[in-house]
Amino acid sequence: MRLPVCDHYSGVEVRMRKSLQLQAEMTQEFGACVFDVSLDCEDGAPVGGETEHAHLVKEIALSAAAVARVAARVHPVDHASFASDIAIIVGACHSKLTHVMVPKVESVADVETAVKAFNEAGADHLPLHVLLESPAAVHNAFEIAAHPRVQSIAFGLMDFVSAHGGAIPSSGMGLQGQFTHPLVMRAKLEIASACHAHGKVPSHCVVTEFSDLQAIKLAATKASRELGYTRMWSIHPSQIRPIVEALAPSEHEIQQAAHLIEAARQADWAPVSFQGQLHDRASYRFFWQVLERAYQTGRPLPNSVQIYFAEPQCAA
Repeated sequence: MRLPVCDHYSGVEVRMRKSLQLQAEMTQEFGACVFDVSLDCEDGAPVGGETEHAHLVKEIALSAAAVARVAARVHPVDHASFASDIAIIVGACHSKLTHVMVPKVESVADVETAVKAFNEAGADHLPLHVLLESPAAVHNAFEIAAHPRVQSIAFGLMDFVSAHGGAIPSSGMGLQGQFTHPLVMRAKLEIASACHAHGKVPSHCVVTEFSDLQAIKLAATKASRELGYTRMWSIHPSQIRPIVEALAPSEHEIQQAAHLIEAARQADWAPVSFQGQLHDRASYRFFWQVLERAYQTGRPLPNSVQIYFAEPQCAA
């Protein structure tokens, strides 16, 4: 399953609108849609103003370009505003939304609650993205990932650390701690493994050092290269490019993949000897995925493989 490698969250009106404009501009620049825009109700809505904020999200989603990739994060299923979020946003915008993110999912029962609400709002086609934020939720990751409506699972770092009642130090929420503390690393690996076991997309958590672009790139690189994450959250527009760059294959990897796929095509996909190694359809799949990821991240593709890729996924 392929999604843009970056999921950008915004809950303030001016930033939500600017995010959609930036998406269109970067799509033109890269030739592919490299990030989703998720309009945020959970952290974006002021207390007491949840209904008004949901109507704002609905208006922005409906006004987005037809080819835009726009999603919404609603309140958790046990929150008083969940039902109205679904009625207002999903009921009116389901044909415009690429997916809906539901936070604080603990179990398959929560997934079923969300799916039932989607279906009743006329959105029986709409994919569900879920955010796992507690030890119990991580324990249920494989079962949640197996649900057919779940498309992606994200890890909620700060709530996960807080859920341990002080057993994980605050450093576990920072750049270094989240990649070294055993319980945090175990949770990240469980989610990534569950997603890959069921063909879903693992989405890495935010980096709290949001103004440190080197920290963003380092976190994205480690999440991608070491933990198997193929998507990552952004909470500031400046984070998008470092995430896309880090999750993109290198020029060497792209060239290698293109040469091997061309050699395989000329051999009618029979096994070939390539650079002193034997390759067959198993490795062809791997190198084809390298090319897909290159396309998703707007990397230049060699002429020999450009024919395989369609028009950009979203544009101005």
